[in-house]
Amino acid sequence: MLIGELSRRTRVGAHLLRYYEAQGLLEPDRSANGYREYTDEAILTVTQIRRLLEAGLSTEDIAFLQPCLAGAGPDLEPCPELLDTLRARLRELDERIDTLNRSRQALHHYIDATERRASRHYQPCDSTREDNRM
Repeated sequence: MLIGELSRRTRVGAHLLRYYEAQGLLEPDRSANGYREYTDEAILTVTQIRRLLEAGLSTEDIAFLQPCLAGAGPDLEPCPELLDTLRARLRELDERIDTLNRSRQALHHYIDATERRASRHYQPCDSTREDNRM
């Protein structure tokens, strides 16, 4: 199948499929006219890539894990260093979540402090006072 059909069948844009190829994650054959030709197995490969990306893995991580992939899940075969890679990525995500939570708390603090200050310094305008002066 050509890239357009793979794109339709996986609902992944052709530009992303070319990117996956550039990253070494997807390996099409080339026809005599230079077109990319994919086997039906490419559908499974793209599905695996998308699910691992959704799990927060980088394309570099996926390239490392790809020999361990089986099924659309993807299910992972116990390959050397597999769990170390997954656990390292999970630690990175946990650290990012902690950082985001601290940033969120700091923003709440700034918002609360600013709202308290605004309520003390700014009184609502009384439009009737303006009208009475005229």
